[in-house]
Amino acid sequence: MKGLAPANGVGRPTGRDQWRAILKEPSVSPFSIPIFRAIWLSSMSSNFGGLVQAVGASWLMTSLSDSPQHVALVQASTALPIMLFSLMAGAIADNLDRRIVMLCAQFYMVAISVLLAWFAWNDWLSPWGLLAFTFAIGCGTALNNPAWQASVGDMVPRSALPGAVALNSMGFNIARSVGPAIGGAIVAAAGAAGAFLTNAVSYIGLIAVLLRWQPESKPRALPRERIGTAMAAGLRYVAMSPNIRTVLTRSCVFGAAAAAIPALMPIVARHLIAGGPLTYGILLGAFGVGAVAGALSSGRIRSRLTNENIVRLASVALVLGGIGTGLSRTMLLTVPALMIAGSGWVLALSTFNVTVQLSTPRWVVGRALSLYQMATFGGMAAGAWGFGFIAENMGVETALLCAAALQAAGGLFGLLLPLPLSGEEDLEPLNRFKEPATAVPIHARSGPIVITIEHRVAEKNIRAFLAAMNERRRICRRDGARRWTLLRDLAEPDLWIERYHMATWLEYVRDTQRRTHADLENFDRIRALHIDNHETRVHRLIERPVGSASADHVPGGREVGDPMTDPTRAN
Repeated sequence: MKGLAPANGVGRPTGRDQWRAILKEPSVSPFSIPIFRAIWLSSMSSNFGGLVQAVGASWLMTSLSDSPQHVALVQASTALPIMLFSLMAGAIADNLDRRIVMLCAQFYMVAISVLLAWFAWNDWLSPWGLLAFTFAIGCGTALNNPAWQASVGDMVPRSALPGAVALNSMGFNIARSVGPAIGGAIVAAAGAAGAFLTNAVSYIGLIAVLLRWQPESKPRALPRERIGTAMAAGLRYVAMSPNIRTVLTRSCVFGAAAAAIPALMPIVARHLIAGGPLTYGILLGAFGVGAVAGALSSGRIRSRLTNENIVRLASVALVLGGIGTGLSRTMLLTVPALMIAGSGWVLALSTFNVTVQLSTPRWVVGRALSLYQMATFGGMAAGAWGFGFIAENMGVETALLCAAALQAAGGLFGLLLPLPLSGEEDLEPLNRFKEPATAVPIHARSGPIVITIEHRVAEKNIRAFLAAMNERRRICRRDGARRWTLLRDLAEPDLWIERYHMATWLEYVRDTQRRTHADLENFDRIRALHIDNHETRVHRLIERPVGSASADHVPGGREVGDPMTDPTRAN
């Protein structure tokens, strides 16, 4: 849907209709599911430690360097790894046990946090050394986040997913509302090393819950994809999915403008308000309180507004918060401005997250979420650096006002590229494909495979057929088909041949198993345009150079230990 939903509901679905379409199952509270509740509580504790660490790092940087750009780079150094490595992490999350992935990430971040605390205690840190440690912690976050966010859809039913995402945002921002203030007190009492050690301890609860969790393990019908292949498949899926591309573009613009407020908050506390670490913690807490309020109201707002209108409302909140923070010189005005900005922050980011999850099938959701994170945090990293540069050369007030102007422009950008509705499509797999028997013996790596499909279409239906085949082309290419073409027979004008290539037989089987119920509408529309009684004919062929010794003549039709039939030989 584009633009605003009419108030009277005529002609387009309203926001309430949109979310009713999502909530097709009876409403279920995510907190009624024990594992979600346990991980949510332990994650909030971990988030609390992370925010204490962020306060310690940002405030320590103000002591190590007088450069506002160095201070802003603390946030950028945490966001940059998410932009660089999230796609690989998403491919790992879609191909490996997500619980194990999260445990590896948690243990890694414990080790880095302890090492950071040791360096800080011994005064061994330089500005670039501190940035290197925060970058390393960001790498752990980049590995953990896609696995955690993709796991939410495995823990709760589809109807509870929007609520679960909002609760995750709320949990983080509950920690944000108290963590920074406590972090400021810890820094004031025990220094940055105390804050870093607090962060290391905060991971223990989540590690304990993950060690006890035994998720249901579903047997794999096919071997795991190689990491490089899986990353390429994720990129291809998102590139051929207009709805997800729109979300990524909008989240990148939003993140770039929104990053200025948290990135420059240490400078706001020190220079605009003339406070200390406790003042900085209170300001971060105010931002967090606003975010909690935004998360608590998100369900009610979603029942009344479309995705696009929610993000526009969030942009208005960030504009007001940025202007208020930039012009204020007193806590009495800065605190409410930051609360408004915090509410807009969580409303927009949770909306982007839910839209991506409900627009993506489960086989690729980790990679889609990782690309969303790359877009969002890449925007944040660029915004933090850019507005830090402006703050250093033109002042903090100017930087915050410029960020508010960019946020306003981003909201207006929605007129050209509005967010899609989410949850309208049934993305469950069709599960109709059965691997056909072949007269020529083949194995998983046999290829290249060429697929041709014959269609018989009357002249009067050609225009509609071509339109439907254009969508068919997008679906096939999105799921892995290469060199898709549509041919018309010159001797039989009603005969059309669809043709595409797959690298191997295994990739062809993967492609067919990625079809969803949403794709069935396109297939049915194409079949309805066929000449009566014409049955679609599918030919599966293998390319072979003339004169080559065929690799297809394998005794028994398959190789011993073939990964198609022996998962222990999976790549």
